[in-house]
Amino acid sequence: PRSGGIAMMVGIFTGFGILQTPLVIVLPAAVLTATSYVDDVRGLPIPFRLATHLAAAAAFAFAALPAMTLPLLVLIVLGILWLANLYNFMDGSDGLAGGMALLGFFFLSAAAWMSGDEALLIACAIVAASAAAFLLFNFPPARLFMGDAGSVPIGFLAAALSLAGWRDGDWPLWFPVLVFGPFIADASLTLVKRIVAGERFWQAHHGHYYQRLVRLGWSHRSTALAEYALALACGAAALWSLRQPLYLQLIAILGVVALHAALALWVDSAWRRRKDRQ
Repeated sequence: PRSGGIAMMVGIFTGFGILQTPLVIVLPAAVLTATSYVDDVRGLPIPFRLATHLAAAAAFAFAALPAMTLPLLVLIVLGILWLANLYNFMDGSDGLAGGMALLGFFFLSAAAWMSGDEALLIACAIVAASAAAFLLFNFPPARLFMGDAGSVPIGFLAAALSLAGWRDGDWPLWFPVLVFGPFIADASLTLVKRIVAGERFWQAHHGHYYQRLVRLGWSHRSTALAEYALALACGAAALWSLRQPLYLQLIAILGVVALHAALALWVDSAWRRRKDRQ
């Protein structure tokens, strides 16, 4: 039950096999799935896990984006590495990571449809469909959990398919950042805050915004539904602005950033009031 992501990935790889998705995407995802499953079952040292994640990210970046300069490739590798791990960090509440995968890859597939990229449309839809099936068992109260075997490769696929669409001209790079904005904003802001505070940011913690909502008394169901609403708002804004003039795209980006900032300040304020009462 704690490695239900294996079922998701079997479904995804089956679909990718039928679609004949390029091996540059499939093989790194398969390595991450196998390694993460072993980590779920037996536990693996952090340096080994990170080395595997880095190798998978580098293998995809250097094979799929050969025209990029080396400095840009390094940044891309670090971005893939971060997205794979932040997806794992955000998989800590029933229904959260599964719902974000469903909605995030749905919006990617919708944008691929708008661009006429049939192969990318189907690849993203395969991941969304697998997430939907998983969510039937993971929505609160959960009976099945994603585990590293699902969260890490799903995070990698979010990065890889997003970069493939950017490479092929289906969307600008800001589009998938907005689509997966709730996860990226929560994990990234939490990481920065922990570094500034001098905490051991590489260790497990309960400081993510979604975790604070649960500790403030929100149920897992309410937290998941609130995150779904935020993801729908971000995805809809991103999809709408995709074919709009540049100034409207900028307004949409700033609007999503302002929304996340306002929500973060609201949760921080509620958290401080809770601590003051204790």
